[in-house]
Parts: sequence; structure tokens; C-alpha cells
Amino acid sequence: MSTNTDISELFEKSADLMAVLGVNSFKVLATRKVARLLRDCPRNVEELASSGELDNMPGIGQHSAEKIREYLRTGNISEFQQLAGEVPPGVLAMMNISGLGVKTAALFWREAGITTMDELRRRLDDGSLLNLPGMGAKKLAKIKENLAYSTGQANRRRIGEALPIARDFCQLLQAIPGIVRTTFCGSLRRGRETIGDIDILVCSDAPVHQQIHTAVGRHPQVAQLLAVGETKISFRTNLDMQVDIRVVPTPSWGAAMQYFTGSKEHNVRLREMATVKALKLNEWGLFAGDTAIAGETEEGIYEALGLAWIPPEMREDRGEVTLAQNMLSHAPAQLKAAFPFLADAPSTWQTLQVADIRGDLHTHTIASDGTCTIAEMVAAAKHRGYEYIAITDHSKSQFQANGLSSQRLLDHIAAIHAVAREVHGIRVLAGAEVDILADGSLDYEDDLLRKLDWVIASPHAALSQETDAATTRLVRAASHPLVHVLGHPTGRLVGKRRGLEPDMPRVVMAALRSGVALEINANDMRLDLRDTHVRLAVEAGVPLCINTDAHSIEDFSQIDYGVLTARRGWARKANILNTRSGVQLEQWMQARRQSDEWR
Repeated sequence: MSTNTDISELFEKSADLMAVLGVNSFKVLATRKVARLLRDCPRNVEELASSGELDNMPGIGQHSAEKIREYLRTGNISEFQQLAGEVPPGVLAMMNISGLGVKTAALFWREAGITTMDELRRRLDDGSLLNLPGMGAKKLAKIKENLAYSTGQANRRRIGEALPIARDFCQLLQAIPGIVRTTFCGSLRRGRETIGDIDILVCSDAPVHQQIHTAVGRHPQVAQLLAVGETKISFRTNLDMQVDIRVVPTPSWGAAMQYFTGSKEHNVRLREMATVKALKLNEWGLFAGDTAIAGETEEGIYEALGLAWIPPEMREDRGEVTLAQNMLSHAPAQLKAAFPFLADAPSTWQTLQVADIRGDLHTHTIASDGTCTIAEMVAAAKHRGYEYIAITDHSKSQFQANGLSSQRLLDHIAAIHAVAREVHGIRVLAGAEVDILADGSLDYEDDLLRKLDWVIASPHAALSQETDAATTRLVRAASHPLVHVLGHPTGRLVGKRRGLEPDMPRVVMAALRSGVALEINANDMRLDLRDTHVRLAVEAGVPLCINTDAHSIEDFSQIDYGVLTARRGWARKANILNTRSGVQLEQWMQARRQSDEWR
């Protein structure tokens, strides 16, 4: 990890410790803000400290700057060590359980003496926590359920943590003489939201295992070498992820890439097809007896089996094999019958690309809980080549995110319009991310919503509602004539919080009836809609919008994860609202407002 990330994590952990210890809430919020500023800062904090610029950074006071300099001198922060000595580690671990939080973790510790996760499980089972203030049976049952969920996710990492590691090692290996090409495979290549192990494939016709061993052994992210052989090298990273590097010769490159990408269910289907044709498929190739008939390319493997090439993200045995059979056989009638939601009968699958995205329609600034100004976010979007951007800061109910009161929103709209007049070459929309309240109503009155160019309606609170209540809530919001997009509809946090569990087919149909788009929130902690919900929207014909929910300039790069999730749900360019040109988007927005006038 970078120095910025290391120090940012110490500040974030310090804020958690302060919160548990009951330190003034303003100091807790200020500490979290410093953590975020450091995490999102594009420059190395060591450079800022040595140049004297650290003391002038907005949001970082003199006391915080001194703590940063202390870390740079000593590798630690004494105040953090002092706080950490006052709170058992297990208490902090409790705070990662959805529905528990700071106050409950402190209550369990102070009043019930719980300091470990094992003790928490035992006390949840024996019913003794019912005696604590505010702890009803229903709340404790939810905590128990979420604890089990968190435990099940404990050995997996978010794609946003795993993908940079994989790319880093692929780049390292590619520079070794004798290595022809590298790629990552497994669930990471398929774009799954969480990853167990990282599989990296290396193509070489020369013995390169010693060079790989040397390069890996020197890498600062490598914590432990597990195994070193001629064709496989395994190690664990500082994030406790196992990485397996496999070396294969050129004739087997495509077969190995297909095999190690998976999924297991997809590969079983392919092996069954090979068996029917009296062939044998494995990681070395596709064989007729002892003769290899395909293996150097993935496309060759699929074609020899009578299939069009299938994008990795679709390889989950969810109908993609039938799709590929019909595409290769050029059978448009059968294809349309099997997949009626396809507007055409493609002979090849046109995979959605990051380059297809023409704007980000969910971003935050310092007006609420972002780290950059309106002008900075607009300039960054323009630099990426975007045609448009929507500034969508939080609404008033999000007080912890500095949500905008009605008057502040009016001032903010004026400020956005002022920037829009000054900048050329990009359309700037004045928007808001408006809370969907527990009953499905919105956080601003309709007269105020009409002053906005762009309205995202998102749930942030009451995320433990029962399915019926959650469904009714989202359906009501999706039916509102002034809403353009339903943002991160379940409110989940990957691996930490389950979020709402609505009847998504009903929510999708409500969006279809009202003409509202559904968001794929690309932040790797959300990925909400998730892939299966994306597929529902694609099949129903509901437009999707891939947004980063950017709170900083660096967050724009999270678009990669949203595109991967869209591809897992079989979305193509035509399904994504923000692949349209600025003119086409404007036409869609006008149609939404005209529908409002008729209601």
C-alpha cells in the first residue's frame, strides 16, 4: 500500500476508536475527513510534507499535520497507539457488522463485557443480551444474521482490493525476459464482486520460474512465499490474499486461460459438450485422442465446440452457452425465441467497454461529503473525455454527510450553473441525490425537485426493512415523476451490510412503467445493482445508468467495476443510459419532464 493509504487507515481507525470511547463527535468527524483527504489525495504525502504544502491543505489542521509528520518520521502515530491500548481489538471488529455500529459495540463492551467475536456469538445464542437497554429480540436476531453474513465473507476481498494487486503483478511479470504475455483469470477476470484467490497466467516457452521467484520475492506486497515450482508459484500478499502464478506454453495459452477463468459450472458444460463430440477438454487444450485440435486461443476452443466466444463475465452457466450456440449457428429465429429481450440477433456479443461511457451522473462535492469543488469535479470529468456530468450532493436528511437544506440546495444549484457557464466542452447538470425516506417519499418537496436538472433517489437509512416494506418504498420512489434514476437501490455494502432485500422484479417493473432508469453504482463497496438485478433490468428493457458515486477525482476510476458488473448482467451499450450522446441524454430527460407535466 502507499504511504497515503497507510496513514489514511490509521486516521480512520483512530476515528473508530474515538467513537467507541465517546470522544466528541466533531473530533471524530474531523478525523474521518482527514482520512478521506489522505486516501483521495493524488500526490504523495511525503512530498507535501517536505515541500511545506501539507500545512496549507484544506481540512488538515496543524494537529493532524503534526501526526502525519510523526508517522513519516517514526512509522507510527503515538496518539493512535494510546487509543488502541484502551479498546480491545474485538470491539472494533464488531463495528464492521451491519446493524451494530459504534454505540452498540460500546454498549456490548461496557455493559456486557464482550471483547471478542466468539463471545458475541455465544451471548447472542444464550439470550443474555436481551437485558441490555434498547436490545429487543428482533434487533438481536438481525445482528446475529448479519454476523453470520460477515463471517461468510471474511476470507474474500472486494474486487476493488484484488484487481489493483493482480494488475500490479501482471505488469511485474510482463517485464521478465522470456514471458510472452500475462493475464489474470478466475473470478477476478469474470468480474465477481468478491475474490478468494488471485490466479495469474503466464505464457512462456522458456524456463522462467527462477526469474519469477526472484521478482516476486523482492516485491513489497509479498508477505510469504508458499510454493515454488517450474509451472506454479504461490504466495500470500500483505492483504492476506493468495496469488497463484501458473506458467503455460504458447500452444496451451487459450485453453489454460479458458480453464482457469471458469466458472466451474461453465467449464462443466463445456466438458460435457466436448465429450458428446468424442473430444477431451482440459487446461492444456482440446484433444481428439492425443491430437490437439485447439488450445492456443480461447476463441479456437469455443469455435471447435460449436460456440461463439463468450465474454468472461458471462461464464456462470446462466444461459450463455445456449446463446453462444445460436450465435455461431446464425439462427436468429431460435436466438430470438430463447432470448426475447434481445433487440437484435447478434452473431457476436458486442461487449460493453469503459470507453462507451460518456458521462458520470452521480458525483459529490465539498458542498456535502465530497473532497473537491464543483469546478474541480467538472474539470476532471472533462479531462476524462466525458460529454456531461451531474453534480448530485446529498439531501437534508443525510446530516452526517452534510446534506443540503432547501436553501443550501438553491444556492448550490446557482453555484453549479455558474460553473456551467464558465466551462466549455462538457454539459454540467445541477442535480441532487435525494434520500428515499422509509415510507418511499422523497427528502425534498416537488417544487424544489423541479428546479433540478437531474434527480437521483437513493435509500440510505432504515436499510433493515422487511421485504414488503422495502419493496413498497422503492416502488413508490421509482414511480415519482420527477425522479430520473433510482440510485443504489438496496443500499448494501459488499461483505459488510446486506442492505434492503426487496422484491426486485416488482421494483424493475415499477421502473419500466414510469420510465425511470436504475443505477449500477460502480463503487466497489456497493456494486448495486448487483449482477443478477442487472440481468432483470436488461430482460425487462429498463435503462441502466453506470455511475461512480464519486466523492473525489480519484473515484472516477471506479467506473471499471460498474462496467464489469453490467457485463455480468448481460448489459450491452444500448442498455446503458450514459453511453448516449449529450443530445440523446437531453432528449431522454425532456421526455421524463414531459411525462411529469401530464401527471
